[in-house]
Amino acid sequence: MKIFAVIVTYNAMRRSWIEKCLKSLQASTVPVLPIVVDNGSTDETAAYVTDHHPQAVFLPQHKNLGFGQANNVGIRYSLEHDADFVMLLNQDATIAPDAIEKMLPHGSDDCLLTPLHLNGEGIRLDTSFRQCLLASGDTLLDDLLLKRQFNPVYSGPEFSSGCVVPAACWFMSVAIIKKIGGFDPLFFHYGEDVNYAQRLHYHHIHTMICPTATMHHDRELHGDMQVFNRHRMRLLLLVDACDINISFFTCMIRWVRTLKNMRFRLFSWISGMCWLVMRSRRIYLARKKEKMIGTTWL
Repeated sequence: MKIFAVIVTYNAMRRSWIEKCLKSLQASTVPVLPIVVDNGSTDETAAYVTDHHPQAVFLPQHKNLGFGQANNVGIRYSLEHDADFVMLLNQDATIAPDAIEKMLPHGSDDCLLTPLHLNGEGIRLDTSFRQCLLASGDTLLDDLLLKRQFNPVYSGPEFSSGCVVPAACWFMSVAIIKKIGGFDPLFFHYGEDVNYAQRLHYHHIHTMICPTATMHHDRELHGDMQVFNRHRMRLLLLVDACDINISFFTCMIRWVRTLKNMRFRLFSWISGMCWLVMRSRRIYLARKKEKMIGTTWL
């Protein structure tokens, strides 16, 4: 059985992220091959990976492809080398030695698995993951609070809740990838996991949480908040526009509701809509592709 871990890096020597990440994979009780896709790092990431982890497949890129497209490079390599399972793992994440061992028995062709997401110190739940548990409606959060015995797996948040499990650690069979494809190139940074979750829902793939498997996500809130806030309006509009589970009419209703949200100014909304209109043909074609079965964008 072949299991590949795709790790997208960009200046990953910060706080020794990539060192900790790759060492955690080395300690895995189930063999896993790391595939490091580097988005043109300007620090010592490339030198560290090639010098200290020669077993890892290192795929340097000449420019920053963004999170989704760089993952597509690693996923494509996995398919070409007969992978059975692919795990997407953030550069600032580490897995417990038995994490894959705990998830593997529950891997299937209609189920994307994720472990329990803890913060960098492992002393509490990751902030975004906690929000997903609140939206899931399952009993995992209750079992955590009451320190009850865990079930093997729990349902992730329903798609309708508007919350998805962050892609900091996704474990899925190759059959899912061959059905769903890769990440939509319309999303450069942020929103890729939401769009992918929309497609999983459309194609009847469930998200399941395996609480006995754990990972640590050593991030600072939501990464680069300056970049996130600068593109937030465009991102919200684009996520709705690419949602193949709803019609364009429903999209427009959502866009009006977004405008009513007083946290955003009218100018930002109009600018975002103009940006969206300029990409309307690409969005239309992307929606058609996302409904197809196959290795789209790979």
